[in-house]
Amino acid sequence: MDKKKKILIGIFDYIVITIGVILFVMALQSFLLPNNMIDGGLTGASALLGMVTGIPVDIWYFGINVLLLILAWIILGKSFGIRTIYAIVLSSALFRLLGNESMRWLWSVEGEALYVGDGILVPIIGGLLEAVGLALIIMRGGSTGGTDILALIVNKFWPISIGRFYVYADFVVITLLIFVPGHNFTNVVYGYITMGVCAYVLDLIMLGRESSVQIHIFSDKINEIGDYINKDMERGVTALKAIGWYTQADRLVLMVMLRKNELPQLVKVVKEIDPRAFVTVVPANNVFGEGFDEMKTGLNKKKKKK
Repeated sequence: MDKKKKILIGIFDYIVITIGVILFVMALQSFLLPNNMIDGGLTGASALLGMVTGIPVDIWYFGINVLLLILAWIILGKSFGIRTIYAIVLSSALFRLLGNESMRWLWSVEGEALYVGDGILVPIIGGLLEAVGLALIIMRGGSTGGTDILALIVNKFWPISIGRFYVYADFVVITLLIFVPGHNFTNVVYGYITMGVCAYVLDLIMLGRESSVQIHIFSDKINEIGDYINKDMERGVTALKAIGWYTQADRLVLMVMLRKNELPQLVKVVKEIDPRAFVTVVPANNVFGEGFDEMKTGLNKKKKKK
């Protein structure tokens, strides 16, 4: 990859991360906090600490993240750390900005443009914004810190979904809201709704992006199709020997594993090469190996010396 293309990709990554951070911060400062609700994880914990101590959310959020960032730098790598520093600094600044009374026009409160009359919709919107924001950030190699860092560290070694990890951490934080003066169980329930929506949408986006498909291609132009998959798509392809039962003739069938988002490209090319080709597609949610997912077992077995 040439230097210019690498720079453009880097710029694009930071643009996407910026959009993700804006959505993530708006979930809390524009919708949840103005309606006495919180989300989970570090943002929720920072909001709780802010309510109890009077110290602004952004200060708690930034301070705790500095400690967690050191852990991320060591385990998840330098590039992850740089993107995370950017996301943490930007989100901390936006928490301070959107929390200011002068930005009330961006709060979901009565009399303002973002006001939502039906209270049950507030946590749903908050959870949706948070999930989309987090997904954009994570997909470009960044993190907003907090439980994002912990979730990615755990996911690096154990096959647990990111959304499920958030559920565990969020449940504890949100439940603690009931002990904060001025809040009740209704606020906690709304927090659980936010948690559920965020976890579901985040898994939907992330798993949908990572899911794979197994494809079998029956065609009289196997060589052309196979060369395209191998050279242009840079994917491995296997030729299986088969016998057509009706003709009793020997033929080759191509089998290939692709990410789901690569499927439209392949189908388009196959159709161009051989309009009469027969293609079958089978979902494969877990594919381990080069070019796909790394096998994670959570076990670190050592061979015993004899």
